[in-house]
Amino acid sequence: MIACSVKKDRFVNRNFHAVTTEYNVLFNGYEALDAGVVDLVATYKDNFWEILPVERMPDVEENLLPGEAKNPNFKRAEDKAVKAIQKHSMNIAGNEKNPQMDEAYLLLGKARYYDNRFIPALEALNYILYKYPQSDKIYHAKVWREKVNIRLENNDVAIKNLKRLLDNNQIDGQDLADANAMLTQAYINTGSNDSAIATIKIAKEATKSKEERARYLFILGQLYESFAYNDSAFVAYQQVIDMNRKAPRRYVIHAHAKQAAQFDYNNGDTLAFSTKFNELIADRENRPFLDVLYHQKGLFYDKMNLDEQAKKYYNKSIKSFTNDGYLISSNYRNLGEIHFDNAEYKKAGMYYDSTLLRLNERTREYRQIKKKRDNLEEVIKYEEIAKANDSILSIVAMNDKARIMYFENYIEKLKIQDAEKERLAKEKAEKEANILANTSPGGINPPTGGNIPPGKILSQSADIVPLDKPQSGPKNANQSAFYFYNPVTVNYGKREFISKWGNRQLVENWRVAASTKNTFSAMDANENDLDDTDDKEDIVENPLYNVDYYLTQIPTDTNVIDSLGIDRNLAYYQLGLIYKEKFKEYQLAANRFEQLLKNKPEEKLVLPTKYNLFKIYEIIDPSKAKMYKEQILNEYPDSRYAQIIQHPQLSVSDNESPDLVYNRLYKSLQENKVKEVFEEVTVRIEQYFGDEMLPKFEMLRAAAIGRLNGLDEYKAALNWVAVNYPNKPEGKQAEIMLTKEIPAIEALQLGATEVSSWKLVFPKENLNEKDKKQLVEKLNLYLKDSQRRELKISEDLYTINKDFIVLHGFIDDGTAFSALTLLREYKNYKVKDEVYIISAEDYKVIQMKKQFDDWKKLNKK
Repeated sequence: MIACSVKKDRFVNRNFHAVTTEYNVLFNGYEALDAGVVDLVATYKDNFWEILPVERMPDVEENLLPGEAKNPNFKRAEDKAVKAIQKHSMNIAGNEKNPQMDEAYLLLGKARYYDNRFIPALEALNYILYKYPQSDKIYHAKVWREKVNIRLENNDVAIKNLKRLLDNNQIDGQDLADANAMLTQAYINTGSNDSAIATIKIAKEATKSKEERARYLFILGQLYESFAYNDSAFVAYQQVIDMNRKAPRRYVIHAHAKQAAQFDYNNGDTLAFSTKFNELIADRENRPFLDVLYHQKGLFYDKMNLDEQAKKYYNKSIKSFTNDGYLISSNYRNLGEIHFDNAEYKKAGMYYDSTLLRLNERTREYRQIKKKRDNLEEVIKYEEIAKANDSILSIVAMNDKARIMYFENYIEKLKIQDAEKERLAKEKAEKEANILANTSPGGINPPTGGNIPPGKILSQSADIVPLDKPQSGPKNANQSAFYFYNPVTVNYGKREFISKWGNRQLVENWRVAASTKNTFSAMDANENDLDDTDDKEDIVENPLYNVDYYLTQIPTDTNVIDSLGIDRNLAYYQLGLIYKEKFKEYQLAANRFEQLLKNKPEEKLVLPTKYNLFKIYEIIDPSKAKMYKEQILNEYPDSRYAQIIQHPQLSVSDNESPDLVYNRLYKSLQENKVKEVFEEVTVRIEQYFGDEMLPKFEMLRAAAIGRLNGLDEYKAALNWVAVNYPNKPEGKQAEIMLTKEIPAIEALQLGATEVSSWKLVFPKENLNEKDKKQLVEKLNLYLKDSQRRELKISEDLYTINKDFIVLHGFIDDGTAFSALTLLREYKNYKVKDEVYIISAEDYKVIQMKKQFDDWKKLNKK
């Protein structure tokens, strides 16, 4: 040990520690590191839906799933590096005499890097650069230092250092490949994908690893795709495919998928495409990637509008083993879209639910699908109303013979369906019973109606001892075979009883008791008949198989039939609006509106329906838009819709959603732009007829009416909302206001005894803007001259034709009169306008009840 001391600078000491470090400690350390990297590459789950990272990294500790552990190989590599440094470092007089120490610190930095401990890794790498500037590993250490900087999100520093390093022409080999690869990652992180293309090309040529070359080629294709350079991307993916077995299979399969995404379904060779993917699917080597291949085949048929084939392959992709959650969600989303386009909204909703379960809630796609799923609830509701009422009304329109024939055909189909269900249920029960018979200890009673009595079992060799299995009944061997301890045989017995005897109530003499009107009564039968019925099955007719059951349910009341028609028509109108406004599915919207017009709806729906069709066909079919435009202008020339068509400037932009329009109008009302709000909200109520936001617009209109026309009309408008929307929040709010707030306002009277302040009120016609402007200027001059800060001027709306210019803040009527005298007589003012001195309390009543004329009568002098 004295001869091998790390404190003595001898040839033997230096070589002993160098050889021991290199071929013992560091060898084992690098073996552990390489094993850890191999494990990482094998287990890393790439997200091929985004640009792949240049380098794979293990999950940080907080992201590990329960039961998962950090890779122990990296910890072992770090321990070996620490051991090499602690036991074999020969730092004598400030100089390191062991030439393997730079390798030890490099191993230490790498091990910490893969362990996601980047600051300690940076310290180890910086130590190499500081202490061993002449090391043959200096370029390697510099590349790894920039890797750490990138992980620490110091991308700009890494770019600067790597570019400086690459300017040195002495770097070559794998270090050159790694430097360019990491520079690519830094460029991608900073959004400079164009620069990343140049560096990844150098990296793919310089790397010695075929796996890395395949990965870099794939990333190159993705970078080209980000700029829509589809031809260049196709070539890059083809290079991955041409590597064949030299590249990991996952890159090859996803390269095929990326190329498939560029397929031209209008002009491409669909037969060659289908043949290619059929061969890929048939290749046993591709079995781990069937989820991707089936998904692409489903997309192919989806684009070709072959829905059944598309659904088949999407479902196959879902059933294939896969760890790609987004792929599964894409399959569910596409299945939902197919069912949505086929008006199968309940199924579409279920598929959208499955999609949302696997999407990140923070993504835009999640929010879009969530919104569509929420809106689908309304679609399902109104589609069911339309379908059910259409069916009922079509039957109502039939004559008696046609109705009978219709229901007879329906009953025949129902019987076939029920027989098939019963057959399948019976087969399933028998299969379950047989399985249990073969697995239960001692067997069970075979439910075949044979001659083996309950509690007995088939002969069994005494030498064979069956394995014990958990039983729902007693664990005793004799009791375990008891019929009622086996849930499968009990269930089978129940089904057999129902198929033989029908549904019977628990009563005495159940075998001969009449269960329907078509069953023979035991009370009317003689003794011989009773003997016969003991051995014969009663005839139990299912009411669903009787035509009269359906005929009696057809409505005959005119009011009921009319109500069904009204509900159906409103449902079609709502569907048209939802498809148009919320889904932007213009063809579906047009179909619903067209069907509504064929139903000859009530007059109030005709004009808005035609206007909506006009707006839809402006987008998808201009010739039809022209037809509806002419109908509106010819049949409804004085309508608001006709004015909007003739003068488009009257229409507010249709790009605004009802929510945004309501919020804007509500804000305008708070800003006292009452007349503007009233005019626009009237148009919007016609435009959004049938929309879920309509009650809010009605309440907004009621508020504007109250401000313009007074309490009586405000009360009438609120009552209209309460009556027409009793189940909506706005209807309930209107009802509360009618019962609480309106009576309180009605109780207000002119001539209050307690007065808080007084006002000078100047009535002015709305059109006389010049006169109002002059008056306001004089009042402002008066306030400036008098320096009375307690006084304020306002321009208050009274009615649609009249405003008030008001000077507020007088403590009594005498002060107000003095100010008025000054305004009339002083030469700088000379106010000759009509004016009244009114208390604040009376002014409030005047505005709420529009009782200015009444006030003038009461205060005549």
